[in-house]
Amino acid sequence: MIKRSHTCGELTKTNIGETISLCGWISKRRDHGGLSFVDLRDRYGKTQIVFNEELHSNVFKKAKKLGLEDVIGIKGVVVQRPSEAVNESMITGEIDVEVSQIDIFNEADAMPFDVNDRNSANEDHRLKFRFLELRTKDLQKNMFIRHKAAFAIRDHMSKNDFIEVETPVLMKSTPEGARDFLVPSRLHQGKFYALPQSPQTYKQLLMISGFDKYFQIVKCFRDEDFRADRQPEFTQIDIEMSFVDQYDIINMATGLTRNIFKEILDVELAKDFPQLNYHEAMERYGSDKPDIRFDMELNEMSSYVEASNFNAFKSVLEKGGRVKGIVCPNGESYSRKVIDELTDFMKIYYGAKGLAWLKCKDGKLDGGISKFFPEHVQNLMLSDLKINNGDIIFMIGDDVSVVWQALGALRLELGKRENLIDNSKWAPLWVVDFPLVEWNSDEQRWDALHHPFTAPHPDDIDLIDTDPANVRSLGYDLVLNGYEIGGGSIRIHKRDLQQKAFSLLGVSDEEAEEKFGFLMNAFRYGAPPHGGIAFGFDRIAMLMSGSNQIRDVIAFPKTTSAMSLMDNSPSNIDKKQLDELGLSIKK
Repeated sequence: MIKRSHTCGELTKTNIGETISLCGWISKRRDHGGLSFVDLRDRYGKTQIVFNEELHSNVFKKAKKLGLEDVIGIKGVVVQRPSEAVNESMITGEIDVEVSQIDIFNEADAMPFDVNDRNSANEDHRLKFRFLELRTKDLQKNMFIRHKAAFAIRDHMSKNDFIEVETPVLMKSTPEGARDFLVPSRLHQGKFYALPQSPQTYKQLLMISGFDKYFQIVKCFRDEDFRADRQPEFTQIDIEMSFVDQYDIINMATGLTRNIFKEILDVELAKDFPQLNYHEAMERYGSDKPDIRFDMELNEMSSYVEASNFNAFKSVLEKGGRVKGIVCPNGESYSRKVIDELTDFMKIYYGAKGLAWLKCKDGKLDGGISKFFPEHVQNLMLSDLKINNGDIIFMIGDDVSVVWQALGALRLELGKRENLIDNSKWAPLWVVDFPLVEWNSDEQRWDALHHPFTAPHPDDIDLIDTDPANVRSLGYDLVLNGYEIGGGSIRIHKRDLQQKAFSLLGVSDEEAEEKFGFLMNAFRYGAPPHGGIAFGFDRIAMLMSGSNQIRDVIAFPKTTSAMSLMDNSPSNIDKKQLDELGLSIKK
């Protein structure tokens, strides 16, 4: 067997005259009579090797049989390329290797798609042959970025006195917002482990154990419904600290983020990231993860509506709703057809009842609902909102949550349509002062906005019993270019306050004891003030690689319906396995 002396990405003119050996896959071949040129590829790069019939006829005959993606080893001499054939864009572009010996390790069947062109097949087909897609240049680059990021994280955290502790993968089922993946126990039939949605309770226990600075790059599992940007299993950078407040966590996480981007992309992020409170983010951008790379903020329209004759929006205000709007340039490109498409988009996906509009033409508002606004109101709108000729104003009136969500989505859509987003820019942002709870109208109860262990703001504790909707939490999210890349909170560390939080969320004492008794019991033995954050490692890797979906940075991802097309999981199991577990399938 030929063993490589070099990789396919390192030979240069300094190696000319040396006898070397390479191993790899045949990426490309070109036959010219008595000469055959082959690009040999491994994960480090490509080297052009040459089979010369005149010099090595037996080797040349073997090479004639080679096909794309065959795996071979070769020995040969490094030679200078002719000047006209030099490829300066490649490290190996100044040399060839004249092959004197070959070892054919494996002949490949006809490929299901061209691994030199990832776009030669649709995504489902590529996912079926994911082990081949991982040979593509794009995915090899992405996996390397992910590897370097993990190394940089561990190095940075270790240098800052954090200790990495592995927590269990088989744990107790606890409600944390999504459905658990359950694992039946063979030894304890009828009982189940759960795969962790996060190591939340374990890292709090580690704080009680005295490990004041913990981190872990850890797998998490959530059985969620169809979401294009989610995976049933994903990776977190999980962090917890003791004797800190939320700004200690924010400063630590800012430093880690800056380090990752410097180490991997050589990008210098700002020393301090801007901060918005939750309410301001929603009012200005319609999102708790706003993309601040472009302006086009949401405008309050209530005063103009009240002075108008547009009764549809007036009735919204009378019922306690809100009316907000967006000023968008290039209004002439928004034909009635385009506006109708945007209206349907708002109705179907965000529950808006409609999308009103007005255009600015010759210094006046025209079309749409403009006729309902008297001239003096129009003049106020033009002046206050800095509306220019050619602009179009989109307005939505509804419950505030619908207005925020719909206009926030519309803002992003318009930003893309008008090329307002600078894709070369990195715009991190901290969002703070989240509500502690939100009302679940379907189940008529309060839900934790983050999780049930999030501490309320100390100034708002008295409101828990009387006005839960206005209780702020000590929760915080890190947003980058419109993606939430991290989120965390200061935790409740006192048993009585944790019981109060459970009570607010409708968790009975019995249920709290059953699901969280081990944590509540631990609080009795000296729990320090503590808090932490979890970063979405997949999402950070996705952003750094320039992709827009996390499947591109996960070696073996699932589809949006949580299936693996490569190994056909999930799959059926046989009756013997079911019997061992004491289970039967309910049809």
